[in-house]
Amino acid sequence: MAFVFWLVLRGGGLPILPDASVLGAVRWWTVGAYALTLVGWSVVRAMRTRHLLRPIANVPPRQILAVSWIGFLAIFVLPFRLGEVVRPTLYHNKGNLSFAAATGTVGAERIIDGLILMIVLGIALPLGRPLSPLPDHIGKLPIPVVAVPAAAYSMLVLFICAFFAMALFYWRREFARRVTSRVFGLFSPRLGDFLSRQVEKMSEGFRFLPSPKHFVPYLAETFLYWALAAAGMWLLAWGCGLHGVTFAQACTFMGVLGLGIIVPGAPGYFGAFQGSVYAGIALYFDESVVLGPGSAYVFLLYVVQLGMMFVHAAAGTLIDRDHAPAAANVDGPSKL
Repeated sequence: MAFVFWLVLRGGGLPILPDASVLGAVRWWTVGAYALTLVGWSVVRAMRTRHLLRPIANVPPRQILAVSWIGFLAIFVLPFRLGEVVRPTLYHNKGNLSFAAATGTVGAERIIDGLILMIVLGIALPLGRPLSPLPDHIGKLPIPVVAVPAAAYSMLVLFICAFFAMALFYWRREFARRVTSRVFGLFSPRLGDFLSRQVEKMSEGFRFLPSPKHFVPYLAETFLYWALAAAGMWLLAWGCGLHGVTFAQACTFMGVLGLGIIVPGAPGYFGAFQGSVYAGIALYFDESVVLGPGSAYVFLLYVVQLGMMFVHAAAGTLIDRDHAPAAANVDGPSKL
């Protein structure tokens, strides 16, 4: 699949590897600085999870870092988002946290991240002053840049609905359990009973919702996480030669990238990653800039992110070598 995307991008005139002349104009110190911002970004992204876990389990910070960093790499490199199951599996294997409850925390994280990112995109996109009219192609490819605003606001509505559905699922979890049991029980009573129990356990992962002590710090650290991500992308964009790029535009690049990789796809998000960032740049810059300095930006953004994820995953395996159970359960939710 990744090879197919490579052929499509190459055939459409979107460089995967930028020209040497374009790379020669890069301010290379910004590449190293961007890598350093990814260290802080990754630590905040991982450690904010403690606010979701504390209502159901006492997981050591070292373990949170290790599981998160390994999980982030798995999400990035495995196709079709199969890596999403890695963190729940590791939390379950390392301690007394059920797989279903851990899956609930990961699901909550995804919904809140998507909601905040789409809010940021919805605000930043017009503030960055897009081109008028917006292009309907990039290079030879009919990438509908003009459709990005509509897609962004549609996804914002979707994530708002998902957030309220999550809240309803938690506060009416007994109703959700009964409905699951009855619907799937029509096919198999044992299956209905099993799935209803998993639904109840998964709702444990939402126990942070009614607690300002956990929910508010989590939101604050999530905003910090996205701010660090946008600041790093802003610095790298400037370093690659996107002169005049603003912070609002960098936030838009980040949001369009997030929008483009929501749908499960190829390993490493290859193709979707590059196409999304190109589309974000094309909202504000002429095609000559998109295919020139923009190609260096797309390439370095991808390579540095992927490289740092491998570094963090390797660090994760070193800082938590002890595979003995380490998570002490608070209220004792049963294992899967």
